[in-house]
Amino acid sequence: MSNLPQTVRATRERLTALVRDLDPAMADWVSRRSVPETSSVVVVGETNRGKSSLVNALLATPGLSPVDADVATSTYLVFQHGPEWAARACYPGVLAPVSFPLPALINWVSAAHELPPGELPPRYVEVDAPIPLLSRMSVVDTPGVGGLESVHGELALEAVTSATALVFVVDASSPFTRGELDFLKRVGDRVETVVFALTKTDQYRGWRQVMDADIALLAEHAPRFADATFFPVSSRMFDMAAQAPNPDAAAMLRERSGVGALQTALQELVAGRAGMLAEANALRALSTVLAELTVRLEHEKRALSVGEAEAEVLRARREELVTERRSSTRGWQVRLRGEVQRARIENSHEISRQMRDLQTWYRQAIDTADRTALTSLPGQVDIALQVVSGRISTALSVRLASVADAVLASLFSADELTLICGQFARGEQPPIVLRPKEKRPPTAEDKLLVFMGVSGGLGAGKLAVMPLAGLSIAALNPIILPVTIALGLGAGWWMARTRTHTAEKQHVKQWLSDAIADARSTVDQLAAEQLIEAEQALSLALDEALAKRIEAIEAELREVDKALRMEAGERGRELQAVTRQLAEVESGRSKAEELLGRIRQVRDRT
Repeated sequence: MSNLPQTVRATRERLTALVRDLDPAMADWVSRRSVPETSSVVVVGETNRGKSSLVNALLATPGLSPVDADVATSTYLVFQHGPEWAARACYPGVLAPVSFPLPALINWVSAAHELPPGELPPRYVEVDAPIPLLSRMSVVDTPGVGGLESVHGELALEAVTSATALVFVVDASSPFTRGELDFLKRVGDRVETVVFALTKTDQYRGWRQVMDADIALLAEHAPRFADATFFPVSSRMFDMAAQAPNPDAAAMLRERSGVGALQTALQELVAGRAGMLAEANALRALSTVLAELTVRLEHEKRALSVGEAEAEVLRARREELVTERRSSTRGWQVRLRGEVQRARIENSHEISRQMRDLQTWYRQAIDTADRTALTSLPGQVDIALQVVSGRISTALSVRLASVADAVLASLFSADELTLICGQFARGEQPPIVLRPKEKRPPTAEDKLLVFMGVSGGLGAGKLAVMPLAGLSIAALNPIILPVTIALGLGAGWWMARTRTHTAEKQHVKQWLSDAIADARSTVDQLAAEQLIEAEQALSLALDEALAKRIEAIEAELREVDKALRMEAGERGRELQAVTRQLAEVESGRSKAEELLGRIRQVRDRT
């Protein structure tokens, strides 16, 4: 496998040249898919392990990510490269990002600080920074609320699924906790590369013994990470270098801090993976266009071989699709409506189950909680509702994908689907984005309830690729759909601020029942509204697919007529050339799929 990158690169170049000879526009599209993507490094750890301090040290910017003990939030921070400093609150699929001055960052990410009037808590916050390291990777600082063994760990899992590399932060005070080990077991199949940062080594003289104990615990309880690398670091020592009396002392402090070694290791890890991901994207794009070219060349071969018989088949198919599109009953629309209705019922059951499980979990937590835990419970419920919304979003996306697949399969043959998916995948039109009503100043009740939205709806004339959740190299497994739906929810902290409660457990249980009932009612209503919008978007996309297929058949008929007018000798030479091209294209696609399989094997072993 040591020569895999070179083999992938050489194959990509050869196949791109083959495609360029057959269709230059296709080759240009493939080339755009091979642009390296910015890698993502996600920093995860229990509260008070020193995550944010380490992020600030990695970015060599003290105080950038808030580190106060009171900064408990359901919002994670995404630091990415930009020509100048900028910050914005993000509401994916719901509202446009809201820009704000960087000094106000703590107000947007901390439960202990007030948001600006009229604003809602974001799902995450992006910070652009002219920091050289960020030109090679983005860095994500995950929430510091609760423990990884609780429902709050789900927010960290959400950020981890898109990571090229994960930095798991533990400190030198004591070995792994049970919650940390359980989290590592769960994350094992979601991220390719994990390194461990052992923080606060300047504060605990026995840090080496703690690190040895951590390694032994990993071998016993999370063997997937038994060979992972540990980096002893001291963020405080790194910060002290800035106040050192001379350059030699500063250099010594930075070296002893261990932060530089971690920076170097991350750059080496993610740079290679970013390149391989770009190659994988190009290979997948090549596989898509080679599949489309295979169908086109097979049609040309039939046109040159059987002529009029092929024309009769195409004319019959054209009439069939024209009738299907013009029919007053439109059977495919009936099927679509039925499939969406089934998805609506299944989604309603899923919402009920998720909310019921959430209520059961927190009722049990209330029974064992002390007064302090009861006081913090409303904020925890808000965060848990965000987690539940993510699960509902994923489930609904999967159901809508199944709806699209079912209706497409009823309309088109496998070869036709290959052509349609290829055409739409290369489309340049921006997707139709389904949005909620215009934003208005939220009332207290608005702040209590969830808000949801749909993004990525593909209306007239574009298919989208839905990323596979949990794979940072998801491009290896394309799912082509006429519509991709994503639901977002954001309620963070507002329940705690808009409802009063006492520390008496029975009162808190009643508050919990009321709050979850309100949330469920709103989620049900908004999900139903978004399904209506999704059905309309799917209907437009399917009608467009019918139109494109009819147009393609017209073009194929013209090719048949052209072939029929050829002399026998010319037709024979054309047939020979097409047969050779078809063999090259089929062989090329097989090679691309083989290499994608090998990349997956390397990923799975990492």
